[in-house]
Amino acid sequence: MYASAGVGAVALLLGMLFTRKIAFLKRLCIPAPVSGGLVISLLTLLLYILFGIECKFDGTVKDFCMMVFFTSVGFQCDMKELRKGGRPLVVLTALVAVLIVAQNCISLGIAKGLGVDPLVGMAAGSIPMSGGHGTSGGFAPLLEQMGLSSAQSVTMAAATFGLVAGSLLGGPLGEALIRRHHLCEPSSSDEVVPAAKTGKTSHTSSVEYLKGACILIIAMALGSGVSKLLALTGVTFPTYFGALLAACILRNVFGLFPKWASKLSVGEVGSIGDVCLQLFLGMAMASLRLWELASLALPLTLILAAQVAFMALYGAFVAFPLLGRSYDSAVMVSGLCGFGLGATPNAMANMSAVCYKYRYAVNPFIVVPIIGAMFLDIINTGVITLFLNLIH
Repeated sequence: MYASAGVGAVALLLGMLFTRKIAFLKRLCIPAPVSGGLVISLLTLLLYILFGIECKFDGTVKDFCMMVFFTSVGFQCDMKELRKGGRPLVVLTALVAVLIVAQNCISLGIAKGLGVDPLVGMAAGSIPMSGGHGTSGGFAPLLEQMGLSSAQSVTMAAATFGLVAGSLLGGPLGEALIRRHHLCEPSSSDEVVPAAKTGKTSHTSSVEYLKGACILIIAMALGSGVSKLLALTGVTFPTYFGALLAACILRNVFGLFPKWASKLSVGEVGSIGDVCLQLFLGMAMASLRLWELASLALPLTLILAAQVAFMALYGAFVAFPLLGRSYDSAVMVSGLCGFGLGATPNAMANMSAVCYKYRYAVNPFIVVPIIGAMFLDIINTGVITLFLNLIH
């Protein structure tokens, strides 16, 4: 556990160094954990190819960091602010639904054109793209029952490809839209969430961070109970959704009483969450099993390349205009690339990378995780089930 966390931390620090020293990484808004994590995963790939050594990573700390981050996101869900961003929430949800359908149509169309089993097309459609490794693991046994014996390795390899592609595409695309349309000037600050200018002493600040950490842990504890209640519905939710929902409820209940609301240390909670996001991505990217991509056949590679090309065009020429052509729209497009090809944490990392260069955007950091947590998996599961019934 400690060794795996240490490797992830090294990956993050390497990425931060690369971002400072290599100009195009900062210019294109490549997240630091992505650049550093890819270096580590390439080293593990060399160990596998040259010496047959397969590196396996413990995910305990990584999963904990993910849980802390999404709990902190819940504390940013002020319903007063969310009402202001109501239209982007509806529009982005609709865009995600169209994207999921298009991903399956693209993969099935290419598979049919190449004379490949349509199940291979499904294995490279929205199952690994919008669904990521979790949905891939869930649907692989079903695809194997339907006749695709290599479903597990194909879907996981495709999900790994999508994880990398989503991280590499989202930041640069969002940055290009901002620059092309002159939406915002680069910031000189290193903070994603601007720190409040309170004039507090360092001791007072440390007390506020301690309070923030305690509040996060309490929300996570309550979230475990919420998750058990959600499980009774029979609907599968992401593991972090109970904590996110509990934090959101706490934030808005406390918000009804101004004196209580001031005690939540929301700024410090956000800072702790951002630290955990960066550590999570560092560990996730460092533990990628890149040798799984070697098993991809040419048809599958063509399908995945088409998925990435479509995502770029869809984000720039469909999602960005429909979301309003604003700075927030560009940030949300970078997030859409993240969970459209990888997973919700990738979306958050992409948006963080863009905001590091420019300025913090409130609505994207509320809207994107809500869609990723509440709507993405539900829509994806329904669409996948529909397509599987249509082809068999």
